[in-house]
Amino acid sequence: MNQHTASQVVQDFFTRATGSFIDGAFLADGQARDVLDPSTGQPLTRVAEGDTSLADRAVALTRQSVEDGRWSGMTPAARERILLRFADLLEEHGEELAQIETLNQGKSINIARGVDVGFSVDFIRYMAGWTTKLEGSTREVSIGMPEGAKFNTYTLRQPIGVVAAIVPWNFPMMIALWKVVPALAAGCSVVLKPASETPLSVLRLAELAVEAGVPKGVFNVVLGSGATVGTRIAEHPDVGKVTFTGSTAIGKQVGHAAVEHMAHFSLELGGKNPMLVLEDADIDKAVNGALLGGLFNQGQVCAAASRFYVHRSLHDTFCERLAQAVDGMQAGPGMDPQAQVNPLVSKRQQASVQGYIDRARDQGANVHVGNKVPSEGFYVSPTVISGADHDMEIAREEVFGPVLTVIPFDDDEQALRMVNDSELGLAASLWTESLSKAMALTPRIEAGTVWVNTHVTLDPAMPFGGLKMSGLGKEFGPEAVNAYTELKSVCIAY
Repeated sequence: MNQHTASQVVQDFFTRATGSFIDGAFLADGQARDVLDPSTGQPLTRVAEGDTSLADRAVALTRQSVEDGRWSGMTPAARERILLRFADLLEEHGEELAQIETLNQGKSINIARGVDVGFSVDFIRYMAGWTTKLEGSTREVSIGMPEGAKFNTYTLRQPIGVVAAIVPWNFPMMIALWKVVPALAAGCSVVLKPASETPLSVLRLAELAVEAGVPKGVFNVVLGSGATVGTRIAEHPDVGKVTFTGSTAIGKQVGHAAVEHMAHFSLELGGKNPMLVLEDADIDKAVNGALLGGLFNQGQVCAAASRFYVHRSLHDTFCERLAQAVDGMQAGPGMDPQAQVNPLVSKRQQASVQGYIDRARDQGANVHVGNKVPSEGFYVSPTVISGADHDMEIAREEVFGPVLTVIPFDDDEQALRMVNDSELGLAASLWTESLSKAMALTPRIEAGTVWVNTHVTLDPAMPFGGLKMSGLGKEFGPEAVNAYTELKSVCIAY
């Protein structure tokens, strides 16, 4: 077991977390699976993955917590205090959680500390406040029968019940919280399935939730494959809402499964996110934005910038600057805070990304591979691709890796056509020093989020979610909490 510089408390957790966390305890039921360190490819620990019967058990226990009101029956203020305590515990255990996330996912410890933990603490505190602020409204009606009757009408927001959450491997802890905390704030109970590659931080979250005061059985984590456990909780008739983050292909299957029993569902899916650099853009800001927006977490970000449309007058300089930057990046494990290039999550993901690069080269694109990376582990060198055509696979499909594809354009209308010529519409960024162009072009960009002179910057108050094949529904803001409620109309005649 190679755990680099993991603290003793993290190593103790790896021993303790034997499998699914259901009704307040770890269960070693199921088939044992190695959980790998992406920097070495070696096991960190082993966990037991469940099957459909364990998924049914987890849903049943979650449903029981809804029926007996152990969470939804609390006052909103009591639930708010527990969620705030949960945020405090994440902050107190921040280094432990960051190390778990880094060792399991491969990302930089700097990102795990600052984003996965830091942003999550802020997110929980923001969402906890909505617990006491969900509200309905009174309505003035003109009902004419029976004659002489008067009416009082109003709406209620009530928790949707059991929520099934399925989360990906790129930000396993943070995205789990994006789903669990708004659901808890609304008074729901949650059964969550993490990705098989990255179950560890989510298991620790479930422990801390119980410690914070969330009753046992309200937040359960069931491990298993997407094809078995994921499918089962999505199609389960006792589930009132399904929330999924992942690929468009799997998202469609999840949505179909939910519709079969008329459950609500929200899908945050893939993105092939453009960065549009206009002729008047600040080249320094744009290059730095491309490096952050495209290479953050090795490009394993649903909103990562991956196709760059750069005005022809800036194109060559832009490509040269990117190439110089990736040539100077040092690779190493995520636990090394000096390493700028870290491994991808798995050997399968490494092979997928490398395949996109190789095919782009075979199709005639110019491929500039950055600094050398270790042969051990699941590394891919940051790569800049130029000379690609807008219709090439590398410019149209989600690579989900450290690959920056740069395409020149001659006028803004041509660029806008290429930006919108995609079945995906998660996010985009526009780089310009002209307020007039920013105001004119942002409404015309087909994406759920459009940044101007920045990329991949999020806030708990700003709704996030895609258009077109990038999904349905929003994370963050009051929209997220309301999505875990049913709106009921009440009409009283007197």
